Amino acid sequence: MHETAEQGFAAGATTYAAGRPGYPPEIVGWLRSSLGLEKGRTVLDLGAGTGKFLASLRQTEAAIAAVEPVLEMRELLAANNPDVRTLAGSAEAIPLADGSMDAVVSAQAFHWFANAQALTEIRQVLKPGGSLGLIWNVRDENVDWVAALTQMMAPYEGSAPRYHSGEWRKMFPAPGFGPLQERHFRHEHAGPPEQVILNRVLSVSFIAALSSEEQESVAARVRQLIDSFPAIARQEQVAFPYRTVAFHCTKTS
Repeated sequence: MHETAEQGFAAGATTYAAGRPGYPPEIVGWLRSSLGLEKGRTVLDLGAGTGKFLASLRQTEAAIAAVEPVLEMRELLAANNPDVRTLAGSAEAIPLADGSMDAVVSAQAFHWFANAQALTEIRQVLKPGGSLGLIWNVRDENVDWVAALTQMMAPYEGSAPRYHSGEWRKMFPAPGFGPLQERHFRHEHAGPPEQVILNRVLSVSFIAALSSEEQESVAARVRQLIDSFPAIARQEQVAFPYRTVAFHCTKTS
């Protein structure tokens, strides 16, 4: 596991659960139509974190298993979702039988394990004709204050894998999978600024991995930023805009 993920997500599991958005309602239709999820099917949430994507998966009525390598996140997921089969494991070592899953989905996580070994493991646990789904909520940087947040965080990023780098795309086309297909949906996370803006920033892996003193400094800068943009300053409720991007491909052999 990348050191930034291990340190940041272990330290910031509770903040992650509070600050990260859920997913737009349209994603459920995508899960049904593109991944074929319905009652009687099986799906693995790989890199499930604190369980943010489970609400969407539940609506398909498929049987869910969740694999998460970070103990603190896995414990929070299991405590809040006792009905979900939750397992310790990683994308490179999935603790499930070969050919046992109709679909594998990874929400907000694939960039951490975009490698050949992980794709081989995913292919092995999928049934013939099974699907891989990759989902990310991406900040909409066409909005001025969102772009300013990204610029503020950039110096801390270091070598942490990120969706926006596009490095994960180099794994496709992948052996044993058909072409990657892409959909986009509009989304937003509404709530108090402390939750949807400040906690969102503090939940980012490379921010959560900072010392407590450095995190306090980042938090102070985020509060200053909020106060400097009229659209969000002194507001009890704000809407953080996102694009939800969804990709899927099918196991061919």
